Amino acid sequence: MMADLQERLRQTRRVATPWGEDAARGVGGTHLDQLLDRWANGYDWAVHERRIDALPWVRVRAGDTDLRVIHQRSTDPHAPVVVLLHGWPDSVLRFERVLPLLTDVHVVVPALPGFPFAAPLTTSGMSAGRIAGIVADGLAELGHRRYTVSGGDVGGTVAEILAGDHPDRVTALHLTNVAPQRALTADPAKLAPDAVAYLGRAARWFRSEGGYIAEQSTRPNTLAVALGDSPAGLAAWIAEKLESWSGEGAFTLDDLLTWITAYWVTGTIGTSFATYTEPVALPGRIETPTVLSIFPHDTKPEPRSYAEAFLNIREYVEHPAGGHFAAWEQPEAYVRDLHRAVELS
Repeated sequence: MMADLQERLRQTRRVATPWGEDAARGVGGTHLDQLLDRWANGYDWAVHERRIDALPWVRVRAGDTDLRVIHQRSTDPHAPVVVLLHGWPDSVLRFERVLPLLTDVHVVVPALPGFPFAAPLTTSGMSAGRIAGIVADGLAELGHRRYTVSGGDVGGTVAEILAGDHPDRVTALHLTNVAPQRALTADPAKLAPDAVAYLGRAARWFRSEGGYIAEQSTRPNTLAVALGDSPAGLAAWIAEKLESWSGEGAFTLDDLLTWITAYWVTGTIGTSFATYTEPVALPGRIETPTVLSIFPHDTKPEPRSYAEAFLNIREYVEHPAGGHFAAWEQPEAYVRDLHRAVELS
């Protein structure tokens, strides 16, 4: 696998464009060259693979599928349970830096179906709603009946559905964003003025930054071929998002390459599009006590009034640094907010 990857990288056909290094037009050629050169010469996936494999992985049966999870148990058998749900274009690696900070709770980090490190996805219809059901079944199989759920991006949407479907199990939510699909159906007449203004900002973001959503949701097969066969294409597609959605300096070259290589070696870039392609049915207002963490470099941070239209916001915490991958970028701040949610349980 890695020998094939390095050969492909050596044979990369550099593509010139008339927009040069304009970040508004996507990843710059110079930066991509640096990333690809490091990937081909000096980056050692085996080192990172051993570290990832050493995490406390277990596999459980969840309904009609298998679910792989990191299951880090506290020494206190009666400790609370927290469930951490990642998004796209990342994986369980989003939470690698918070695991050492969460020894006082039982931690479950599912590799969401279709994403790196998950059991192979062999069926269609893997919507966020179906994933929520699989996660619920997996947690029951592990013996966890009540838990706090934390997540963002796809994971945040799954968390909202999980809380809506299982209010007896989800004792609290910790989110870094409101499910983005809500902006497409929200009624401005029922929102506060600053929430209506937010809908305008969100719409502008979708127009200027959301092209990837349109392609992944409508033509996943076409895009999967381009990215699944070309490491340079995969690196450009993912690195652009990781860096533009995070605070400055959040990722070293090797960090970027580890998150990208996770998609390459597992062959999951195409299946990771499933939650974009499949329709999602969100619950109405969710009464589960919720802590919402707002990080300034996230894609479209929501005002409190907007979040309160859909969620029972008990605490709204604004942070001075961090972005879309806050658990990785600001692990201490993320864990403090997660503990706030646990205390609401």
